[in-house]
Amino acid sequence: MAYPLPQGFRLAGVHCGIKNSGKLDLSLVASDAPAAAAGVYTQNLVFAAPVGWDRKLTPSERVRAIVINSGNANACTGAQGDRDCAEMARLVGKALGADPEQVLVLSTGVIGRFLPMERIATGIAAATQALARTDDALVQAATGMLTTDTRHKLASCAVPLAGGEVTVTGMVKGAAMIGPNMATMLGVILTDAALDAGTAQEILSAAVADSFNCISVDGHMSTNDTVLLLASGAAGPRQLSAADRAQLAAAVREVAIELAQAIPADGEGATHLVTIDVRGCRDRAAAHLIAKTVAESPLVKTAIAGGDPNWGRIVSAAGYSGVPFHPGRVTLRVNHVLLYAQGAPVEFDAAAVSRSIRDNRDTFVELQFDEGDADVRFWTTDLTAEYVRLNADYTT
Repeated sequence: MAYPLPQGFRLAGVHCGIKNSGKLDLSLVASDAPAAAAGVYTQNLVFAAPVGWDRKLTPSERVRAIVINSGNANACTGAQGDRDCAEMARLVGKALGADPEQVLVLSTGVIGRFLPMERIATGIAAATQALARTDDALVQAATGMLTTDTRHKLASCAVPLAGGEVTVTGMVKGAAMIGPNMATMLGVILTDAALDAGTAQEILSAAVADSFNCISVDGHMSTNDTVLLLASGAAGPRQLSAADRAQLAAAVREVAIELAQAIPADGEGATHLVTIDVRGCRDRAAAHLIAKTVAESPLVKTAIAGGDPNWGRIVSAAGYSGVPFHPGRVTLRVNHVLLYAQGAPVEFDAAAVSRSIRDNRDTFVELQFDEGDADVRFWTTDLTAEYVRLNADYTT
């Protein structure tokens, strides 16, 4: 499937030798002119050098490029890691005729290893030469940021505005070490709409709240989590009306949600994508905390892996979330079958519900409370022996 590339951007993905496998491991996104940029980052106190670099530079009105390397996180690498990050920005800036401070940097991979800077320098030179506005260039850029992902992840949306159509297209990587705030992943969302930096930051932060902060595979918050939004302004009106801004914000949110779902859908060793709807809470924070607690329960996740409609694990996870609620007003459905109503079990065909879990990749968990009108949708995976194997052998 081809995804339209917003006007004003060129992309590339190359292999520079970070990965011994020969797979693509360096990506470059270049804006033909200074673009508005916004970022949302991990809340981990231990964060990678690129996170510190990008935080200082966003929001911005003048970003020219994003350089991404995979296979090495450049995290927990001290002053040398900071110098290497700055050098990546300098090399890209020099190649594009931009200042280093106009270049954002993303890294992902193994923590605690220094970057092979000679290889990266060669890769940046090659990526600069390969920059293009083609479908292949977009796919290669999306592929160059992957680590344990099994496939590249792209999403796009056309947005009709009063002054003409604009495009929103995004790419992400992530398959494990996934937990909210942020969601242990890298993401880049591009649009050719005209935005100022403040508006771009507002739009991105709101979109992340309903997407990348509503997914979890294992609850592990990464050192490198970053989502960036770049707006080139190469299409559409220079000044957006309030209605156009709202429509653009909705499109960015739509793309972010599609990308976010793709991460647990590609979760390491996962056999199920689990959608958790929590409804009827007193506020969104309460609904989010209940959903997150259920999503990260090893017992819930292993039950789904085994096709076991063990509703007690789900209800009890909600109960230890720390959110106060009346236990006698809780209702639970799994795959749209009522298992538990108003605090008491109901009769259901356990074998049929088990088959519905085993025979389908998608599993739906619906928890209804009677505390208010706030709701949240959250995505997670099951937990399999393959996940344990993959993460036990990750560096050895």
